[in-house]
Amino acid sequence: MKQPTDRKRTPRRTAHPRSVRSAAGALAALLALVLAWTSLAVLPAAAAVGGPALDRNFPDPDIVKAGSTYHAYATNGDGKNIQRATSTDLVDWSVSGTDPLPRLGNWAVPERSLVWAPEVFDNGNGFTMLYTARDRATNKQCIGAALSASPQGPFQPADGAPLVCPGDRGGAIDASSYTENGQRYVLWKNDGNCCGQDTWLYLQPLSWDGTRTTGAATGLIKQDRSWEGALVEAPTLVKHGGRYVLFYSAGHYGDASYKTGYATATSLNGPYTKAPSPLMTTDTFAGSVRGPGGQDVVTGPDGRDRIVFHGWSGDYSRRAMYVADLGWANDHPVVRGSKVIHQAENARVNNAVVRDAAGALDGRAVGRIDHADSFVEFTVFAASAGRHTLTVRYGNGSSSGGSPVASSHRLSVNGNAADPVAYPHTGWDNWRHVGKEITLAEGWNTVRLAKGDHWAELDSIEIA
Repeated sequence: MKQPTDRKRTPRRTAHPRSVRSAAGALAALLALVLAWTSLAVLPAAAAVGGPALDRNFPDPDIVKAGSTYHAYATNGDGKNIQRATSTDLVDWSVSGTDPLPRLGNWAVPERSLVWAPEVFDNGNGFTMLYTARDRATNKQCIGAALSASPQGPFQPADGAPLVCPGDRGGAIDASSYTENGQRYVLWKNDGNCCGQDTWLYLQPLSWDGTRTTGAATGLIKQDRSWEGALVEAPTLVKHGGRYVLFYSAGHYGDASYKTGYATATSLNGPYTKAPSPLMTTDTFAGSVRGPGGQDVVTGPDGRDRIVFHGWSGDYSRRAMYVADLGWANDHPVVRGSKVIHQAENARVNNAVVRDAAGALDGRAVGRIDHADSFVEFTVFAASAGRHTLTVRYGNGSSSGGSPVASSHRLSVNGNAADPVAYPHTGWDNWRHVGKEITLAEGWNTVRLAKGDHWAELDSIEIA
């Protein structure tokens, strides 16, 4: 959430109708026996981001680059108000032994556990840190500013009252910065969930050094989707291809329900339109990251974008820092390792049938993929090149001689034949997942599933 950059993601897609090949009574009798082992045919997505980049408690990460060094800052921990680590490649990190913010502003209660979510930016004459702490006057979490000549600190608190502190709206947390046309802005969340109010993400003009606001705040979005729970927070704003992309976190930070969404606009002040589904969740990472949130966006040393975020360890003892490739599909963000669903009925269907299908994700699937020229072709986006996980949601009611049999589809990626996708027997309209590794190019790719052995229907595919 540094200076404006041009950054993108694909909306989720959907599947087509099937052929009804009813199995005889003998097949129905055998079905229950087969289902027990077909449920084991699910292949989980590969490790989304290869494990944590920094496997220690390092929540709400924020990154600023100074020279060739990336400085990451995080919520209190390890006996410090703010934590800091450094890297030259966003892969190998060294944790600093010193606290970059050893002292809070006089307005703040000197309680380390209440110091959260730092944001650091280069102000031209040094560096500014925005941080959250407890305001003495309102007893609410509020945002303060501190200055340093270097990114390692020590940052000295600016004099006076907090930078942003709307006590009547629950206070303010989770500052981030954005700059455009010579104007600095601060984004923040009113902490309304502390006291039964709505939570809004605001954009407010800021002095160049970040020590005072210079205009009124504009509300951008609030919590209004069921998957967001009681709040939205942790705003990060970037610009890509003329479109503003507002990343945010939602849900309860303390468990696997925490997640990351995004909204887009063609004007800085909105209106912002939310994506139909979250960008990163525990489920989209197939459980390899739990509760992904507190994100920031940064450009890597190779010129490609990364998204940096935290996720819980398996025992929920710490929120480690993750770094994942971030790509842009038609100005919408795509995170490598976070699955995107493509419904088969929205793909290119040749000599096959889209039908209403009980139990299919959107109530439709593709069947009658029965002929030599039958196929379903998906256009998918990869944030970066390499091995990705393809997961197919299928139904297979094929039988031979009255007995259930496995089936398959021929697979090609970007016109190149790959090993077929094999489907254990499930019965029709009994959808299961099977997965395999495929190689994708960076950007747009074509994945085709065509007639193979016996018959199978397609509900959707997932790419992670």
